[in-house]
Amino acid sequence: MKKHWLGNTLSILLLAIGLGVWIALPWIGVLVVAVLLVLWLLLTRSGRLSLAATRIGIASLPQRWGASSVVVVGIAGVVGVLVAMLAMGEGFQATLNSTGDDTTAIVLRGGSQAETNSVIMRDQVPLMSTLPGVAKDERGRAMISPELSQVVNLVSKGDGTDVNAQFRGVGEMAWVVHDKVKITEGRRFNAGLREIVVGKGAQGQFRGLEVGNKLLLGNQDWTVVGVFNSGDAHDSELWTDAQTLATTYQRSAWQSINVRTEGKPGFEQFKNAVAADPRLKLDVETTRAYYAKQGGGLNKLISVLGTVIGAIMAIGAVFGALNTMYAAVATRAREIATMRAIGFRGVPVVTAIMLETMFLALIGGLLGGLVAWAIFNGYSVSTIGSNFSQVVFQFRVSPDLLWSGLKWALGIGLVGGLFPALRAARLPITTALRET
Repeated sequence: MKKHWLGNTLSILLLAIGLGVWIALPWIGVLVVAVLLVLWLLLTRSGRLSLAATRIGIASLPQRWGASSVVVVGIAGVVGVLVAMLAMGEGFQATLNSTGDDTTAIVLRGGSQAETNSVIMRDQVPLMSTLPGVAKDERGRAMISPELSQVVNLVSKGDGTDVNAQFRGVGEMAWVVHDKVKITEGRRFNAGLREIVVGKGAQGQFRGLEVGNKLLLGNQDWTVVGVFNSGDAHDSELWTDAQTLATTYQRSAWQSINVRTEGKPGFEQFKNAVAADPRLKLDVETTRAYYAKQGGGLNKLISVLGTVIGAIMAIGAVFGALNTMYAAVATRAREIATMRAIGFRGVPVVTAIMLETMFLALIGGLLGGLVAWAIFNGYSVSTIGSNFSQVVFQFRVSPDLLWSGLKWALGIGLVGGLFPALRAARLPITTALRET
């Protein structure tokens, strides 16, 4: 009894390890496994018998469509939820990764992790304008954009609750440094006036941001005069004149400085020059690295959460597949016994049951991936970013995620079909033939 228990435990452990290896297998590894399986099915006697038995089983699926649909729907649910969860994390990270580039530097106070806890004195800006590596515009001006960041309350379109949004104060040079930002409706704000331009993403998520509307921010009325699109994290922001924002919120210092450098070599020059100047106790990194780093923790949390939820649902789908395939083996006992009596050995029978289950799993995986793509791909939501303000992003159902979901589906089919297949191979022929 003890040996039997240990044997079952070892089998389950090896199966779990094998399933983990399968999920982590790259596409080239899956292709190799698929090619080897096809060659075995076509070139060996056992393989051809397995293929013949599989055809018989699949041909009888319409007669068992109710039980078979349990496997398909269960696995589709697992894949759909898993892909949707991971698509949320991938979309958030993709939005942050697309913000900035390797030739634009963001400067923060030394030790600051985000703009909200950074303070840069105004007299430090002219010092940075003269450093090597800073790009110049056609008029010879340093392409430096000192900026302010203020968190304000707006009303969500989704549920009407108050949420945080980032209100950024910028100057004229910001439009050159942030070259992805383009006005798509209305016009730019004018310096010295309480005028706002809003990101396309912010307009879609928050109420009252249509051109011409007035907002009460900082006990002052502001007029929305334009909408911009950048395709990155700035789409979630509101922009206005930096001096006007500083006056309204009584700011005497900057929070960040964005600098367009002369390519990657220029960035290194600028970074080294800032580090070498004792008057500038500031940190410098590329805007791409800064924004990518801001979403790392949340993206990892979403990925872990999605995987855990997917694994819990996968366990339920495995039991559903086990019950269904055990029932299928029981109802086909005479059929299986007849095949074994006329020469089908244990390996073809096991393989046939496994292939049938994985065929159902494949259908479920494709269905779940299709539903996730149709519903969630491009769906816009928002979440709290590094500045404690909402970052608007879109779910991103990528081919890699669909591929991972399909591997999960086939893995569930593999586990769900294994034990019923082994039972079918061990079924006593004489007993099964007497069943009605």
